Amino acid sequence: MRQRLERLATVVVCVAAWLALQLMAGRGAAVAQEVYATRFSPELVRRPAVRDAVAWLEQNFERQQLPEWIRIAEIPAPPGKEEIRGAYVRQELEREGLRVSVDSIGNVIARRPGKGNGPTVVFAAHLDTVHPVDTDHSVRRDGQILRAPGVSDNTVSVANMLAVVRALNRAKIETRGDLIFIATVQEEAGLRGMIYWIERNAGIADMLIAVDGGGLGSVSYGALGILWTRYGFRGPGSHTNSSAGKPHPARALADAIRSIYEIRIPEGRGGAVYNVGMIGGGKVFNAIPEEAYFTVDLRSVNPVLLDSLNAEIESRVSQAAAAHRVQWTKEVVNREPAGGTEEMLRERRTHPVVQTAVDVYRFLGFDSGARATGSSDAGAAVVRGIPAISVGGARGGDAHTLAEWADGPSALTGTKAFLLMAVALAELE
Repeated sequence: MRQRLERLATVVVCVAAWLALQLMAGRGAAVAQEVYATRFSPELVRRPAVRDAVAWLEQNFERQQLPEWIRIAEIPAPPGKEEIRGAYVRQELEREGLRVSVDSIGNVIARRPGKGNGPTVVFAAHLDTVHPVDTDHSVRRDGQILRAPGVSDNTVSVANMLAVVRALNRAKIETRGDLIFIATVQEEAGLRGMIYWIERNAGIADMLIAVDGGGLGSVSYGALGILWTRYGFRGPGSHTNSSAGKPHPARALADAIRSIYEIRIPEGRGGAVYNVGMIGGGKVFNAIPEEAYFTVDLRSVNPVLLDSLNAEIESRVSQAAAAHRVQWTKEVVNREPAGGTEEMLRERRTHPVVQTAVDVYRFLGFDSGARATGSSDAGAAVVRGIPAISVGGARGGDAHTLAEWADGPSALTGTKAFLLMAVALAELE
């Protein structure tokens, strides 16, 4: 009996050991799957030309890049009115000897030719901000913090781009691939400038990096689908004294908004967010308004979820209109396709443009990772099959508000990251 128990114990131990080995092997495979191709190595930073370029950035940040950042931030540039900023950027790029053009929508495009046999890498920084021309754009200094509308999203990236071009030139860096720098327009109005350039320059970009806003250290390789829709209600109107029981656009609007905010977002499908951003209608106090409207900003990386939520919102608008006996209308203001969930974009994650950016940030001290999302010019490339990412230009916050801010010194780190991505991806000669 004792020998039988000992043999049984031996079998148990052997089985446990085998299971442990299988588990370790499985973990090893999982780790192996997380090793992605990259074009960055710390050795690159030790190359004399790259070292000189980084040193130039450090030496000129306080005396040139920071003041220029402030100067650009104080030029109003709402979507469609970026001409003055664009003219400044064109002037500075031409001073650096680059061949510069401005297309018919207003994008400022500069090419820095490579020596050949390398990929063409496009960097995009959008010129526009959401704030109207009559907004006070004065930059206020609060220690190391800069405060002004648009100072983070996206003025910092425009200044970073100009600094990178100068550093490449001062250090006489040569790359195998071409570098194309684009100061895009109307990004805040639906990526219009970027879409315009991509559709008229098919096959040019091997990779595209959008440098955008205050998310320094994050790398996004997806595209957030964005639907902007304006819903309207119309009825005959009535004096308040005789309004009881009459068709009522404002009540239909109120019920529709309440109902929309009761929609539950399903879990495990990439997530979604939505918001009612504008409400309007009516012209007098003492009458039922003949017209009322509201807008919905709906966003998701999952195209199927995006479409289903959009249909649900439309259904609830229709129900509210029927309940209050008014007509309703729909105007699609903007439609940016969704790039897909992490699972849908599994192959996109393996492209070297993603891990190169992650490794650059880790080299610079960030605990960086990559996400299958993004709300920037890169999205226009992602949905058209171009390997693309978006990265930040500095640390910042409160974007799209009058309280927007950016951490000044962090822009130097953002510019170094920009430079290292450029020389790594376009392949240093």
